[in-house]
Amino acid sequence: MTLATAKKRSGKGEGRGAPPAGMLDHGAWFLVLPALLPILVLSVGPLLYGISLAFTDSQSGRTEPTEWIGLLNFQDLLHDTLFWDSFRIGLVWAVGVTVPQFLLALGLALLLNQNLRFRGLARSLAIIPWAMPEVVVGIMWRLVYNPDAGILNETIRDLGLGDGRDWLTGIGSALPAVIVVGIWAGMPQTTVALLAGLQNVPRELHEAAEMDGAGAWRRFRTVTWPALKPVALAITALNFIWNFNSFALVYVLTNGGPGGRTRLPMLFAYEEAFRYGQFGYAAAMGCVMVAVISVLLAVYLVGRLRGADER
Repeated sequence: MTLATAKKRSGKGEGRGAPPAGMLDHGAWFLVLPALLPILVLSVGPLLYGISLAFTDSQSGRTEPTEWIGLLNFQDLLHDTLFWDSFRIGLVWAVGVTVPQFLLALGLALLLNQNLRFRGLARSLAIIPWAMPEVVVGIMWRLVYNPDAGILNETIRDLGLGDGRDWLTGIGSALPAVIVVGIWAGMPQTTVALLAGLQNVPRELHEAAEMDGAGAWRRFRTVTWPALKPVALAITALNFIWNFNSFALVYVLTNGGPGGRTRLPMLFAYEEAFRYGQFGYAAAMGCVMVAVISVLLAVYLVGRLRGADER
């Protein structure tokens, strides 16, 4: 059989047996539909409804029909100093949690990647905070910070360092105290991601660098970090977004107090919507936060694409 005959027969067979392109498209959509419907119903639908609500004067208990008011809610936001204060607090919270969280998780991941005794047990213990709901974490840390019987103040008194303080209601201590809880609660997921990245670094590269006389820091800088960098950038960007959108943890710990010192943007929008009934105004806040997060994601994706092109 010649090559031309084989190609001809193959072409006939493929043309006779292959389904039309339209059937393939319909089949693919049919397979994707069960996963796509929940996303459309539970994510895209509420998002579009919230965006449309931001351009109305929707309020709780309103007897008149809701009216379209255009950009009036966004104009009010520009002059709302309380909202911009909450935005600033949200940025301080997000940076204050994300950066130490990454550094501590990186050190823990490097430790758990070593051949230690009881390494499996240590890895299991390291992810315990991740398995706990945020509400439970908040209640537990409120007990730790309790001014009268909390373990933190009791330790301070036992060490003779003072009488302790009311950490969650102090003007200067509330936000740092909440940031500590955020770092503790978010470390496990960052540790797991970094540990997975470390395990993908070939040991042969470390052995070769060690034979060349490279110390631990040089091996980390020249071998480990280049391979770990994509994972580190991804988890850091996601952590920043998750932390900026935090709600439950801070709500349980301080409810935004004292005096609004821990009122994150999500808490401020929640209060406007469900305490004061200003649904349209709260939706406008949500739109601003979605826009900020979209810009951050765009910057991150552009940086990743540029890095991929350079490689």
